[in-house]
This record gives sequence, C-alpha cells and structure tokens, in this order.
Amino acid sequence: MTTAEPDTLELLRDQAATGAPEALYGLAAELVNRQQMEDAFALHARAAQAGFAPAQIELARMHLFGVGTDFDPAGAVQWLERAEAGGHPVAGYYLALIAVGGVAVMRDMRINARVLAAVNAQFPPTLRAAALHFGRKPHADDQRRCLQLLEQAAARGDALCAQLLVERLQKGEGCDIDQPGAEDLRQQLQASGLTKLPAVSADPPAAQPTPAGVLALEDMFVAAPARMLAETPRIGQVDGLLSADECRLLIASAQPMLKRSQTLDPETGEPVALELRTSQDASFDPVMGDLALRMIQMRIAAAAGVELVQCEQLIVLRYAPGEEYRPHRDYLPPETVERDGPQAGNRARSICVYLNDVEAGGATEFPKAGVTVQPKAGRAVVFDNLREDGSPEPDSLHAGLPVERGEKWLATLWIRQGQYRAW
Repeated sequence: MTTAEPDTLELLRDQAATGAPEALYGLAAELVNRQQMEDAFALHARAAQAGFAPAQIELARMHLFGVGTDFDPAGAVQWLERAEAGGHPVAGYYLALIAVGGVAVMRDMRINARVLAAVNAQFPPTLRAAALHFGRKPHADDQRRCLQLLEQAAARGDALCAQLLVERLQKGEGCDIDQPGAEDLRQQLQASGLTKLPAVSADPPAAQPTPAGVLALEDMFVAAPARMLAETPRIGQVDGLLSADECRLLIASAQPMLKRSQTLDPETGEPVALELRTSQDASFDPVMGDLALRMIQMRIAAAAGVELVQCEQLIVLRYAPGEEYRPHRDYLPPETVERDGPQAGNRARSICVYLNDVEAGGATEFPKAGVTVQPKAGRAVVFDNLREDGSPEPDSLHAGLPVERGEKWLATLWIRQGQYRAW
C-alpha cells in the first residue's frame, strides 16, 4: 500500500471520530503503514469489539505476532474464531495456518474445511497453498487443478503464484507447453522487479496417502521414508520430499531477502560474516509466514521426525560458484542457547533440503562418517547433532562443498530438543 497524502490522515481521523467500525479500521490500516502500531491496535480493538470482521482478523494477527501489543496466541485464536463464526472465511484460513503447528489450535479435520472455504472465497494465499497441495498429486486432473489455482491467484495479483505459473507453462507441467504465454508473464514480472527463477526439475514426490481430487492437507504430517547412510552420527537421506513447485516457492520467497550469510563467532558467540561461510541466505520471520510456507516446513519437520514447533526459523541459502560452508557443527555453545530459546535446549537435529540440481560441486560432506550427499532438487539430508544423552556429537562435523558450476539453493531447519516456537 502507498502512504497517504498529508491531508488524508486528517480526513481518516475525522471519519473515525464518528465511531463507525469501517472508519476505525481504515484509520488503523493507515497508521500501520506509518508504523504507529500501538495506536493502530487500539483502533482495531474498537472496530473488532463492534463486530467488524476485518478488524477482528487484523487484531488477531497483531496478537499472534506481538505487534503493537503483547504476544498472545490464545487471544489471537479467540478473535479469529469470532470472525469465523461471523462467516468470514479468511479467519478460517488463519486458524488453519496456526493449526499446522498443533499447539495454539487443535490439529483436526477442520483444517481442510477452513482452507476449502477460503479457496472458494478466492483468497490468494489459500489458492497458493491449495495449488501446491494438488501439485504434489500425480493424477492429471490434480495437476490441472494446481494450474487453475495458480492462474486464479496470479490474476488476483499474487506474484509468487505468477512465478510458479511461468515455470509450469514453460515446461508443460499440468498443461501443454506455452512458451509465448510463459514469456509474456515473465516480462510482466521482470517489469515489477522480480528476477527469473533458477531451473528446477524435481522427481515426483513420494506416494501421497490421500486420494486424487481431494483436498486433504493431513498428508503434510506423514513422515517421508528415509534411507539411513550412517549410524554414528545418524544420517539419513529422503528423496522426493519436496515437489518442484515447493522448491520454486521457497526460492522465489527468499530471493528478495538474500543477504550475506553469518555464522557464530567462536570467541564471542555473536553472528558475524566469516570466510567459513560464503553463501547468501534469507531467514523467514514468522510474521511473513503463510499457509503454503508453513505446510512445506511441516513436511520437512515430519521427515526429520519432529513437530514444527521444535524448529527454528526456516533458512534458505544460495551458493554461487566458488561459495561454500567449510567444515562445522550445528550444535550451539551454551551461551547462545541461554540467549535464544533456553527452554528449547540445543540443536538436536538438522535437516537440509536441496531446492535445485547443481551443475557441479555443492555436495554435503560428513568427513568423520565418510558420507557425501549429492544435491538433487527435493532431496533432504537429516542428521543428529547431539548424542542420545544430549551431549554434543563431534562426529556431526559436516561441510557444504564449494559449488563448481551453476548455483546451489538449500533450505535448512535446525531442530531443538524441545519446543522453540509458540505455535
């Protein structure tokens, strides 16, 4: 949204002085644009109390992320349930998003009904999530559903879905190859400042437990089978974990946020840029999370045998030619654990998912275990950082070998011993 002209704010204040919920909501939205979060929260609260569903949803989101008020997931859920009871399907979308974590909202079959209602309301983030769900299913009708949902979201201004749609049109995924259509859409995206995605061709995901033609999001909670590569430390490989659409979405979401990667200084424990790690990365703050991203993260967590709430923020990394992550271990020094999530303990496990095929180089090497895993789009490597007694496992030493040709994209979740996320 653009910032209002100087006299517009006064106009909005005059309108809000009437006490009309819609006017209170409009002023609150402008104050959010101006980063006046506490004042915006108070206005949303007044409009929400008056029964205005959009304000109830915004109030809930502010509670959920602690913006302009205290962090209060339970309060967020209460407001969303009020809005949903009033017939607002977008509230159901946010309840489904929270339910993925299985803590603040019960994880039950209502997640499908809520998502379906928001799909029928053409809410773009829900169209995106449903598209990715059907895109994992092999049946031709499901592939067409995926394409149709991407088209609907793109028509409503969803740039991420437009980027995914370009790739499907170009490669003929779920449709006939349409190079002119793909090129026209790509030029529109480039005019908006969005860069071309790297080529991603992933193997079909592992067999889906739900039938064709059915929106059944519970398949994200089913652990994908892993092939054990070593016992000490435990290292496993999961092929076909993520679909091509899911890999592309993570890359597209990360591209605008990339910055030089940092690592913990061995002396101070503070994050700094070191030659040890020469990649770029993007950290996905919960406030920018949507259902599609949460579903992908839940699928990755399930493959690692844990709940999503044990995971730190998702990190997506890009390695250009010559870039690497020299031998290191993922477990944290005690002082870092004490500063960040002491109740969650240390990093017990790591899971890394390759998001594209690398022309040459970029393998993940475990020198102590004698294991090397080659990058392949959709493939994951999962390994333990701690021993069974909770002590550090020094043999978890691993490295991201230098990329020789092309680039490497990687998604990583570091998993704590206990609950790290609130929801």
